[in-house]
Amino acid sequence: MPIISTFFGIVIKIFHGDHNPPHIHATYGEFEAQFEIATGRIIAGRLPPRAQKLVKEWLKLRKLEVMKAWGEAEQFGTPRRIKPLE
Repeated sequence: MPIISTFFGIVIKIFHGDHNPPHIHATYGEFEAQFEIATGRIIAGRLPPRAQKLVKEWLKLRKLEVMKAWGEAEQFGTPRRIKPLE
């Protein structure tokens, strides 16, 4: 599972050939959640509120890049790294 970005202790990953809807996996310490790319909503798991806010902000800024990475991973390619939240 490629890591596509890391920021403020949050690791963002995309699984190769993962199920729909297009989503990312975000981990922060022992917490993990899946976020739908299109809406930014959590579809599984949970993160602390501050980490949730940061992931949603990052998705909002990088949505097109993340969707491209999803497409690459869906075809079992290696998605490029995406600029972190600063």
